[in-house]
Amino acid sequence: MRKLFRRGALAGLAALPLAPPWISSRAESPDFPDPPLRLVVGFPPGSQSDLLARLMAPGIGEQLGRAVLVDNRTGANGEAAAGLIARSPPDGGFFMLASNGPTTIAPALGRPLPYDIRTDFAAASPVGVTPMLLVGRPELPATNVAELLDLARVHQGSLKGGSAGGGDPTHLALELFKAMARLDIVHVPSKGSGPTLTDLMAGQIDIGFAGLPVALPHVRAGKIRGLGQTGLVRSAAAPGIATIAESGLPGYEAVTSFGVFMPAGAAPGLVERLNTAVATTLRSPTVAKKLAALGVDPQFGSPAEFAAYVARDHAKWAYLARTAGLKAD
Repeated sequence: MRKLFRRGALAGLAALPLAPPWISSRAESPDFPDPPLRLVVGFPPGSQSDLLARLMAPGIGEQLGRAVLVDNRTGANGEAAAGLIARSPPDGGFFMLASNGPTTIAPALGRPLPYDIRTDFAAASPVGVTPMLLVGRPELPATNVAELLDLARVHQGSLKGGSAGGGDPTHLALELFKAMARLDIVHVPSKGSGPTLTDLMAGQIDIGFAGLPVALPHVRAGKIRGLGQTGLVRSAAAPGIATIAESGLPGYEAVTSFGVFMPAGAAPGLVERLNTAVATTLRSPTVAKKLAALGVDPQFGSPAEFAAYVARDHAKWAYLARTAGLKAD
């Protein structure tokens, strides 16, 4: 387990403040309202976000002395849930587990949203990250990232790189790879990670990005080639696969990050107490073991540090979207 906060992957970004103005270091100690509290998730039961929320809810409730119910508010890839939290009273009755999909990536791609990530939320606590894998077709004449970089530079414009769709995090991972390595790789979008992996196995595309829990079983079965992880640090789930950052592109990072958010205006004391409850829950040996099974590496940090991370993540993807001309489908 480790601290979350590192330097951004794209060079040249303007320095960002450590925290938005709604994060205060001077915390009072108001209490949470009568139970049950609602932990809102923007995806249906059985999704990774839902499983993560249900794993954490009992521990958070125990720490806060309140019952915590998981409330699935599906729609628009998590954006409906974020909109609900943005409109909720900041009394601690509602808070949200969300990935960086609706919180930083969707705003960075210019989607019209019913909330503003910069003003409508209090970033309470990081939860964890799930890296992706850069994978290749079985016969690709490259067995690692360094060899892939050499191959792509020799064959500029010839290699085909798959993603789960335009504007999807796997697409952003590909575009960040291309931008940092100064490569011309043809983007081939599909309709999900499953079709991308199928195309790889069939040799119809050369490389692709997919979530580590989805891609790793196929790598272990020898159906596709695992080239590199997209986190800055190797995931405990795949310690034998090097990161892209350590294999020729220092600073490269493209992960799905999860965190807990409250409505803007929540009292600093409530934010701090929720932060402590989340961190304590994540440190439970039972929870940590189950996190590993979900492919999530736990992360820790103060509300101010998490707010700074959210700001950097949004700025990174906004910069990439602007320079590469990316938009959400």
